[in-house]
Amino acid sequence: MRTIKACLFDLDGVLVDTAVYHFKAWRRLAQTLGIDFTEHDNERLKGVSRVRSLEIILEIGGQTLPQEQMLALCEQKNTEYLLDVAQMTPEEILPGVVGFLKALKTEGIKIALGSASKNAQLILERTQLLPYFDAIIDGRHVTNGKPDPEVFLKGAEALGVTPQECVVFEDAVAGVEAAKNGDMLCVGVGQPEVLIQADVVVKDLTEMSVARLRELEQKA
Repeated sequence: MRTIKACLFDLDGVLVDTAVYHFKAWRRLAQTLGIDFTEHDNERLKGVSRVRSLEIILEIGGQTLPQEQMLALCEQKNTEYLLDVAQMTPEEILPGVVGFLKALKTEGIKIALGSASKNAQLILERTQLLPYFDAIIDGRHVTNGKPDPEVFLKGAEALGVTPQECVVFEDAVAGVEAAKNGDMLCVGVGQPEVLIQADVVVKDLTEMSVARLRELEQKA
């Protein structure tokens, strides 16, 4: 049996839905390269870094580019994405998030963010979620992207807890793998048939409570 002392959350698709903004920005960039980038293709970009996302798009188009040009294109994409993100409001928080975060705070369970996004803090500020978090580990703090567990291990360290005392909330396969690679419990947010490595899967955080966390402890 494990004792859960901390919850670590991915950002996109778990707390807020910025996927549409990412997709629009990547599709515009892909079009400039003559690559047809679809919503189905976009599923491959979930939970991976900006550079890796561009590599996948180039693979789809059968292209390669020099590293310097790739970095410039990543910055171009991010600039366009940030124009959209700057308009975000608390209305874009996903169902159940605020209630669950409040319940965790009441119980004294620590909360951290573990996201590949380098814009995580801005998004949390725009949606007024920032005060709930005891630590933020994002793309600026890690070298290795998911499924490497670095982002979650650093989150546990920042909170002063062991990996075994953490539960991760993730909507991406790479994120679930990162949690398991870090020896953490994982709640998948999405489809059970996709997030098969998660310890439990919920449709969104309306299905989560402190009581359900305690049930997860018993099963671990």
